[in-house]
This record gives sequence, structure tokens and C-alpha cells, in this order.
Amino acid sequence: MANLKEIRNRITSVSSTMQITSAMKMVSAAKLKKAQDAITAMRPYSDKLSELLQGLSASLEGDSGSIYSENREVNKVLIVAITSNRGLCGAFNSNIIKQSNHLINTTYAGKEVDFMAIGKKANDTLRKRGEVIADHSDLFDSLTFENVADIAEELMELFSNGTYDKIEIVYNKFKNAATQIVTTEQFLPIVPIEGDSDGMSDYIYEPTKAEIVEELIPKSLKTQLFKGVLDSFASEHGARMTAMHKATDNATELRDQLTLTYNKARQAAITGEILEIVGGAEALNN
Repeated sequence: MANLKEIRNRITSVSSTMQITSAMKMVSAAKLKKAQDAITAMRPYSDKLSELLQGLSASLEGDSGSIYSENREVNKVLIVAITSNRGLCGAFNSNIIKQSNHLINTTYAGKEVDFMAIGKKANDTLRKRGEVIADHSDLFDSLTFENVADIAEELMELFSNGTYDKIEIVYNKFKNAATQIVTTEQFLPIVPIEGDSDGMSDYIYEPTKAEIVEELIPKSLKTQLFKGVLDSFASEHGARMTAMHKATDNATELRDQLTLTYNKARQAAITGEILEIVGGAEALNN
């Protein structure tokens, strides 16, 4: 059994750790509220814009002439992995890395796959697996639509000039504070709408459908990427809040166990001292 001083030091260490994890939980909880409101407000607009664009593209019967709708033979693929810059958020980052590796080994086996990292964790890990053509970890220092739009324009340029035949986005979709869904979305080329698009013919378009599509595509792609980054940002704080909550509970349990062990050891030491005193007194009396 460890001596009393060692147990005391461990109790102090665990208590300090518990204070840190508790503080981190509260900070993440405060940031989560703002991030959750942002993605909740953004999601309906993004979904409706994508639906409108896909419906218009489908109703043109492939005559849109947009370079972003061109389906080519897939030889080179770019995966945009969105993670966080910091850890201590459970499996949040490792799930994205795992999904990216899964895409390489299954869907794009035998293809040339490169990465674009949004987040230091993705950059540090995926750089060991393949080529990371760009690292936009500084995006989270100033997360605005304008900064995300610059990255989207870079992606559109890489697709339009033929550098890559397909671009995928891998990120954590926010469901609630305790649940994040690993999501893979096709960014380029534009995914055509599934099902019947006759409903789009009920409208009169001015200017033409093709002109509207050409105007909407860049805006829709920027919005899609911005939604993915906001989803990931909210998911990060939710995952960190949950992880720190569990860590605080575990530290509390460990501290209680150490305190119990300390009290037992202290009681045993006191009992031993009493027995020695009583034994010495009996020896003197005899």
C-alpha cells in the first residue's frame, strides 16, 4: 500500500485535473450555444438553395453547359477533411481521419487521392498518409463566410481546370451535444437531383434557367462548404463538452476512491500507533 504522502499527492493531482476539465466543459458549453444557433439558422437556407439548384440543373436535361456539372472519369480525387485545431474532444478528430482512410481503401482504391486539410489535426495526421495540397487551419481564427468562400473558390478552380475529377467533403454533422454524424458529401461535380423534377416547370424563369443556374452554382457551393465548416465547429464544442464532462466524472470518482484509500491507510497507521503505545504500557506494568 502506498504511503500517506504519495496518496495525498495523487489526490491533489486528480483534484487539479478535475478543476481543469470542469472549466473546459463550461467554456465549450458557452461556445456551443452560439455555434449551435449559427448552424441551425444556416441549414434550412443551404438545403433549400441546394434543392433549387439541383432541380433547375435536372430540368435542363444536361444542357446547362456548366463546368461544375461535368461528370468525368474519376482518376484524381481531392478529399477535404474538416477537423479541429485542438484535441481533448473524444473521437471527434479520429472519426474524420478514419473515414478519410476508409475512402482511400474502398471507394477510391487504385485512384490518386490528395487531401485539403481544414484543421491542424487533419493536417498533422493525413500528411503522413498522402499529399496535403493545402492547410487552412487558420480558418477557425476568423470563421466567416468570406474566408470560407475563398477556399470554395480555390476548390472550384481545381475542378474546373481539370486538376481533380471529383472533390469530396468529410466532416462531422451536428445532431446534438452528445451526437455527431460523420458525413461524406460530394462537393464537385454538382450532384443531380433524384426523382422527378417536373415540379420545377411550374415556374416562369427570368432570365433563363441556364443563366440562373450559372449564377447560383458558385453561391451554392460556397454555402455548402460554409455549412459543413459550421457543422464541424458546433460538433467540436459538443464533443469536447461531452468528453470533459465524462473526464470530470471520472476524476471525481477517482478522487473519492483515493480519499477512501487515504482514510483507510491513515486509520491503519493510527491503530498501529495505539497498539504500540498500549503494548509499551503493558510491558512497563509487567
